[in-house]
Amino acid sequence: KDITVFISTLPKIDRVETVNFENEENSITVYTSNTGEFEYSIDGLNCQEENYFTNLITGPYTVFVKDKRGCGVVTQNLFILNYPKFFTPNGDGYNDTWQIKNLDKEPNYKISISDRYGNLIRDIDAKSSTWDGTHNGSQLFSDDYWFTFYRQDGNLYKGHFSLKR
Repeated sequence: KDITVFISTLPKIDRVETVNFENEENSITVYTSNTGEFEYSIDGLNCQEENYFTNLITGPYTVFVKDKRGCGVVTQNLFILNYPKFFTPNGDGYNDTWQIKNLDKEPNYKISISDRYGNLIRDIDAKSSTWDGTHNGSQLFSDDYWFTFYRQDGNLYKGHFSLKR
């Protein structure tokens, strides 16, 4: 009998890049640090040859990289983040604070909120993950505010939102 042996390499995830804060146009791209014939999935069932996924909504994901010959799989958990484009701190119980969703899954972050002139209004971290629209105990005016989000992986994202009273 002839026996054919295929050498297979266990996949290794080098890094995963995410595009966050784009509503339903978020994406995930998976990079492997070794060569082999791999397929990719974000649900563990539906696999594809492309290493990128698009049109993703906010929430948790598990990235799967599988050897096509069934000799191994590696996974990595991650979260697509989003933030509200406005908030209304009027005490009605709806949108009273501003915060980035799913930050409890990423413990080492920092957010700096500034006004239109670049004046620092508030720093947010895991100990104080929301902002109520005040500065030094006073309510701020309805306006646009800018933020810089420093992720635990060293990446940063800048955006803005509105405070409506």
